[in-house]
Parts: sequence; C-alpha cells; structure tokens
Amino acid sequence: MPNLKLLKIKSEMALRKVGNKFGVDVKMTDEEILMKQLKHNGIDLIFDIGANTGQFGEMIYKLGYGGKMVSFEPLSEAHAALVKRCEGVSGWTAAERCAVGDSDGEIEIHVSENLLSSSALDMLSEHEKAAPDSKYVATEKTKVYKLDSIFGKYLNDAKNVFVKIDTQGFEEKILNGCGESLPRIKGFLIEMSLVKLYDGQALFDTLYPRMLKSGFELYGIEPAFVNKETGRMLQVDAVFFRP
Repeated sequence: MPNLKLLKIKSEMALRKVGNKFGVDVKMTDEEILMKQLKHNGIDLIFDIGANTGQFGEMIYKLGYGGKMVSFEPLSEAHAALVKRCEGVSGWTAAERCAVGDSDGEIEIHVSENLLSSSALDMLSEHEKAAPDSKYVATEKTKVYKLDSIFGKYLNDAKNVFVKIDTQGFEEKILNGCGESLPRIKGFLIEMSLVKLYDGQALFDTLYPRMLKSGFELYGIEPAFVNKETGRMLQVDAVFFRP
C-alpha cells in the first residue's frame, strides 16, 4: 500500500513550486520546513526515539535526508515492522527492541489498540476521549536504557546529532537520561503535551524553559494531536537547535 501521507507531502511541495512560478505564495509543509532545518544545521545523525513502525524515518529518507539514523522502539509488533522498513535503506539502523528513559534496566509498556499511543505511563481520560482507539489493551516488558548509556555506541564520526522524541509522556525522563550526551546534541524534535494526557508527564510549560536553559533555541512548532470534536490542540511538535 502506498504511503498516502508521503504522497500528500510531495504533491503539496510540487504545488508550492508551481504556485511560486505564478506569484502565488503557497505555504510550505511542516515536513519541508523540518528538512530545511536539518540541512541548515548539517545534521548527519538522527536518534529516532519512539519510532513505532518507522513512519518518521521513512518520510525523512524519502524526502532527501542522506545521513544516518538509529530508530528505537520498545513494542515487539512495531519493532518487527520497523526492522523490515529499515532494510535496504543505507544508513538507517533499527536498534535492539528497547525503550529510552532515565535509567538502565527493564520497564513495562502499556500497549494501545492503535500502537501509536502506547506508553510506560497511565493514560488519562482526556486522551482516550480524543482518540478512542488509543485505549490500552495489553502490556509488554522490555529493556530500557538512558541515552547516555547508548549514545557512544552509535555516534561514530557524526558531527551534528539530532534527537527526535515521540514517547507519549516520557519526554522528561529521556531528557533526564541524556545529561552527559547533551553537549554533543545539536537539535531536538520533541512531542510536547499542552494538557495532561498521561499520569506523571511533564507539559510544554515545563519542557520549553528547560530546553532554553540547556542552551537551545525554539526553531519551530506545529500541531501534533488535536481533539477533532472540540478543536483543542493537545500536543505539539517543538523543534530546537543550538544557536
């Protein structure tokens, strides 16, 4: 089955080029903006944390990214699909099945019906009301590592590292586990919640000032999860880079 989202992105990019020729200002897609940000900052290694089945990685490579990427996914079903997706893509590696957090050991993950909303944290009613297919249906145990513990394993000769975090409320714990690696990281894409969707998660108003204090600047922000009934934005993707 064709990747419909990717087809939509490419058609919108093509439409923008045609529009520009005729003096019509067509808005850039969020994905096109991200690709320009990665290129401008010379990103040559991406840590894709919370990869699911590899949707983000596939999109990045098909839109022209030529560097290396290491994708991390803790769920067995999603990880198996991720491994297959990485096959044949030069530079793209699926790490062993594991989560990334603030300690090394073992962790239990709640598996959601849609897989995408799976989390180590308990889901709150606001999330399930906005996406009924996100309800938990099972649990799985998996290894968990701090980013600091595995960073050097994949760094090699990379000069500009970008970390994408899409982990359903676990963002703060991942940041807590990368203190030693932080000076080597050029940028982040972090999914941040504006309202509490998972018990114990840190919200945008906590994570945003933390990133600024750590020496990063906000480069861009876009909607990630919206309640389709009320129109309320629940999560955003925030991109940060060092100046």
